[in-house]
This record gives sequence, C-alpha cells and structure tokens, in this order.
Amino acid sequence: MPKTLSLIDQAKQLQEEIISLRRHLHSNPELSYEEFETSKLAAERLSKLGFQVRTGLARTGVIADLGEGFTVAIRADMDGLPIQETTGASYQSTNPRAMHACGHDAHVSCALAAAKLLSQTKLPGRLRMLMQPAEENGDEEGVSGAKRMIEAGAMDGVGAVIGLHVDASLAPGKVAIMPGPVMAAADSFKITIKGKGGHGAYPEASIDSVVLAGQVILAAQQIVSRRISALEPAVVTIGAIHSSSTRGNVIAESVTLHGTIRSFTEPVRRQLIEELERVCSIVRGFGGDYEIEWEMGYPATVNDQKVVEVMRQVAYDLIGPENVIDVPLKTWAEDFSMLAQVAPGGFMFLGVEIEGDRRAHHSPTFDINESGLYLGSAILAETARRLMAAPEKLK
Repeated sequence: MPKTLSLIDQAKQLQEEIISLRRHLHSNPELSYEEFETSKLAAERLSKLGFQVRTGLARTGVIADLGEGFTVAIRADMDGLPIQETTGASYQSTNPRAMHACGHDAHVSCALAAAKLLSQTKLPGRLRMLMQPAEENGDEEGVSGAKRMIEAGAMDGVGAVIGLHVDASLAPGKVAIMPGPVMAAADSFKITIKGKGGHGAYPEASIDSVVLAGQVILAAQQIVSRRISALEPAVVTIGAIHSSSTRGNVIAESVTLHGTIRSFTEPVRRQLIEELERVCSIVRGFGGDYEIEWEMGYPATVNDQKVVEVMRQVAYDLIGPENVIDVPLKTWAEDFSMLAQVAPGGFMFLGVEIEGDRRAHHSPTFDINESGLYLGSAILAETARRLMAAPEKLK
C-alpha cells in the first residue's frame, strides 16, 4: 500500500463514488431482515474486488474475506427504519415504509470504499467484511442482526472488529474515538400494576391502580438520583402509561407502564433492574400487586483499549490530532456491542453535521453532510491494515 499519508488522497478520489452509493441506498431503504437488494449490491461489489463472498447469513447478511492470516473484520449495518421521509431531497426514500434515518446508508458506503482501498494491495492478514442486517429491530424472537450473524459464524476466527457510526451532532472532518464504554446498554420493561376496580364515587371500596402507578412513577425517578452513584451514568424512563379504564368515573383494575433503562456497566445494569423491582414492591403496602416483564436489549458498547490506541493513531496520522476528539457518552444503543464481546472492538463516530440545520437521528427529516465520508473509509481501512500487520499489539 502507498504510504499512510497518501491514503487520504486515495480515499478522497472515491468520495464521489461513496456519495453516489450512499444516495442510491438512501433512495432505496429496506427494513430489518428485508435488506435483500442492499446485501445483493454489497455482495456483487465485494466479489468484483476479489473477496470470497458468502451470502444469506442471518437471512440477508454478507461475509466477504480477502487475504490470509490474522483476521480483522469491518462491520457495517444495512437496515433502515419504519419512518416515512419528509426531507424533500432529490434522493429521498422511494419506499414509504422505510427511511435511512440513522445513517446506515453511509455506513455501508464507507465500508465498501474501505474494502476497495484495501483490495488494491497485498494485505498483511485477512480482511473480513461484515455486512449486517437488522441493527434497528429484532426478528420474531426479538433478536437483532449482530447476534444472528455471530450464530451464523461471522465472527469465527476474527481477532478484532471495527466499525463506525455517523454523528449528526459532530462537525464534518471530526471523528470521536474513545476507549471504554461509548454507548449504553438498552433494556425495556413492562410493569403491570394490579389493583381492584370500582366506581369512581366509592374509591374506599377499591384499590386504585392509577394512584399506585403514580407512586411507582415518582419513586422510579429517584433511582438514578438516589440509588446510583453520581459517577455512573444511568437512565430510567417510563414512556407510556395505559389504564384498563378509559372513563373518569371508573377506577382502573390495572395500569401498564412501558419504559427503558440505559447503563454503561453490567453492575449498574443489574442494580437498575433490582432497584426498579424494589420500587414496584411499594404497591403491595397499599394492597395492590405488580408484575415486571423484561426485554433485555443490547449490552453497552465497550471499546477495547488496544484497538482504540491503533485507531486513534491512524486518525492522528491521517487527519491530525486536532480533529480527533472525545465526546460525551451516548445513551444510544448499538448491537456492534455484541460483536465486541466476541473479539476486541473499536467503534468510532464520524462527523456529518449539517451546519446551521442539525438533523435529529431517527426523525423523518434526518440527513447528513456527506463531505467527510471519505475520512471514515480511510480510517477504517488503515486501522484494519495496521491491526492485521501487528496482531501482537492486541496482546
């Protein structure tokens, strides 16, 4: 491969191709586990670059290998969200059922450009491209694409895995690369508060589940402030309340609360679960009862210190230390975390902010500044190359 510093120029030569592909994918988004055309496109491009390609993993996933030796994987998620786009862009989604409202179109484009950069020279190891379905939503069993890809053997023999996520709050030309936890674990709960229904004119003859639910809601908001260390980030959110009664003069038999917890370490994750159980138990002191159902989601995304050291140095060399920053921990969740539990992982954030018109992820108006996408491709490619060349750095 040419000298490291020239890699930026090589990547920049691919910028128009990256943008063109990103806009094509943006116009043709596919939902989780439905990424048939996206995976077909990725497989065809990787095959033309000389990769050995396997398709149909986890329904629509693609694995592609090039070279021999220590294996480094570059992962890109492919799915869109069930949102109808309202940007009015020339490349707006043509699928009213779906939209790339989180930048996965850019992830695929950056990853394929990185594969192209690395395919142009003899590799010091094996490069594995992981084109993953269903980061946003699970299958019928609630299982996301990363876990299904692992089950299909996508991480077998992988010594390190890297990836990126575009960040619409970060300026183009900037990247954020930090060791340790960078994104939260996200778990969901459903609490059913059980009382005794009755007439609103005779509350003494009932056990008002709405009042009990109010006690639980208020107490739950004290978990983070009073039970979790101020040094440990955590979130408890109750986002929906449903009463079995729809009338003002009917005391509800039951109330259902839906919510989420976010955490960055397993001890805090366990403590949040225990504390919410403790909070709910107060309803028994008032004659009621409760049940909690948990849907355990993605674990926290934790960057490996040694992988990140390599990735940060690559970014320093390619774009300068002044453009490599730390950002506050994100309470987003990402199933890249599951891949990083199998092999040491490094995950970075790539700046795509539209200056003066920052777009919110997961909104119908989401869009990005594409000017720095080639930087993501260059950093991914060179990080993979250096990791393949010196696997001892991970020991």
